[in-house]
Amino acid sequence: MASENSPQAVRSEWWRADTATLHARKQEIEVLKRQLDAEQNAILAEINNRGVRGCSGHSTLAALIFEDFHVTDKEAGRRADRVLALHPGVVVGGEVVPPLAPLTAEAAAEGAIGGGQIDAIIRTLARIPSTVPEEDMRSGEKILVDLARHAGPRQIARAGRRLLDKLDPDGKEPRNEDPKDVRPELRFIKHRDGTLGLKATLDLETYARLKSDLDPMAKPHKAIDGVRDSRTQDERYGDAFTDYVRLKTTSRNLPGQAGEATHILVTMSYEDLINDLGEAHLDLVGPISATDARILACDARIRPGVLGTAGEPLDIGRSKRTVSLAQKYALTIRDGGCAFPGCDMPVPRCTAHHIVFWRHHGETKIDNLVLLCTKHHRLIHHSEWKVQIAQDGLPEFTPPSYLDPSGEPRRNTMHLRT
Repeated sequence: MASENSPQAVRSEWWRADTATLHARKQEIEVLKRQLDAEQNAILAEINNRGVRGCSGHSTLAALIFEDFHVTDKEAGRRADRVLALHPGVVVGGEVVPPLAPLTAEAAAEGAIGGGQIDAIIRTLARIPSTVPEEDMRSGEKILVDLARHAGPRQIARAGRRLLDKLDPDGKEPRNEDPKDVRPELRFIKHRDGTLGLKATLDLETYARLKSDLDPMAKPHKAIDGVRDSRTQDERYGDAFTDYVRLKTTSRNLPGQAGEATHILVTMSYEDLINDLGEAHLDLVGPISATDARILACDARIRPGVLGTAGEPLDIGRSKRTVSLAQKYALTIRDGGCAFPGCDMPVPRCTAHHIVFWRHHGETKIDNLVLLCTKHHRLIHHSEWKVQIAQDGLPEFTPPSYLDPSGEPRRNTMHLRT
């Protein structure tokens, strides 16, 4: 029997309460819910700053929310946008990026405003041009936050449009819609935060050919246990382009260098290699982390150059590290594609990964190799997921304890032949 003060007793006794008490309590609960949302968002912001992939194995914050909280992809995207807009971020190199909406974050922490109101505010703030002074930006945010304390998303959106008209009266410059004949251009870009990119202008035919090649590769993955692919369209095309480049550079029909297929050289010191510290140097790119160097070393087209203390080459590649064509066929038969649980990526878009890393002198033999797609290859190197070959000769994966305390190994059943 429920005690007088238990939650069950309280819920069953609401019919006894007067109307004023009911209204007061429902408002109190709404404030508590909003405060809990704000606390959870702060936790998610910290996970994001530490690196979502390393903390949980998910590719993005929205993917973590989608899969861990079982919400729709739209809801996951909205919640991720709130986290990123209300809290400071950290980019490559440790630089702290201030939040888009700090005053909104304060009101959310009080429990004064909720999800829809926050969304209306950050949508407006995101459209304010970077040329607007910070002082004016914050003044505009304060107007919207003060309004949100007693108004809903629709009123906030209207006020936001008036604010944008005031701060950016000219609006966006009109686009020239007339198609022009263009000369194809391609630029390789190094951003200030250390990330790399491309900027291209393509003729119509090249654009159509590239998009036609990437479209099938950028389709969403099949749903696993009812959970759909949580990647955005941009992320899917990014993964597709990554695989596309790798497939094209391994083609025997492409021109090579010095009579052999194109290779890329990555160099690092023996001391850094052994101790998991320092950085390496990737040919044509520059400095990269030691972890990224180890990931690249799994690819037979990447030659590892290990240097001694005086910079002398100790080892320029190892023939025993390169997976032979016969071994690739054997892995194709055994794994059928990416072996990570739930992944349906086919063999051509996978790389043979050394279970015992090559830097630990892992042998290139079938019981030390597993096929992994680009996404899961990086996951194995960057997270606490473990892979091993079971007694029956098939690969199995053990998730980190904070994802599955049972430690139960998992297998991929997507490629099983019927």
